[in-house]
Amino acid sequence: MRDDTTGRSGFRGYSPTVHTATSIKILAPRDLVFATISDLAHWPEMLKHYRSVQFLGKEDGPRELVRMQASRTGVPVSWTAAWEIDPQSMELRFEHVRGWSKGMRAIWTLTPTRDGTRLEIVCDLTFAIPGLGWLFEPIIGGFFVDHLANKTLRTLKKVIEEKAREEEQHASKETSA
Repeated sequence: MRDDTTGRSGFRGYSPTVHTATSIKILAPRDLVFATISDLAHWPEMLKHYRSVQFLGKEDGPRELVRMQASRTGVPVSWTAAWEIDPQSMELRFEHVRGWSKGMRAIWTLTPTRDGTRLEIVCDLTFAIPGLGWLFEPIIGGFFVDHLANKTLRTLKKVIEEKAREEEQHASKETSA
């Protein structure tokens, strides 16, 4: 059945695109948050659910290809993304070019707050076969993307806030000496 008023096939409220937005407030300066999240080589050390990050080389322009492997509660997932760091806006941008999430675009943004930084991951994926989006959206969007983003942000919060405390303690020792 086709609903011509919405341009969507079959289901009211159906969207061929998965959109997730996940954020967390981190009690640390924006520069420290950006430096930590930009260091993809150390993600498997910081984020235990990331099994590996392999750098595959540069694309044309500023983007680099990276293969990421993670675990969603014991379920292995992997994808290849073209990613870039934008130091001016303090953003990370990923475009998934291979794997189950091919076509997904993820933008990591940092917004200063009164006492820290709000880190947000926004992911958008348009399905290659739009008519099946209703079937895959809860699996890809909810079960995998949203879960991994939430776990990643919660873990990064702990890691970065610990770094911030250590830097603060070190700085206070130097000023009192």
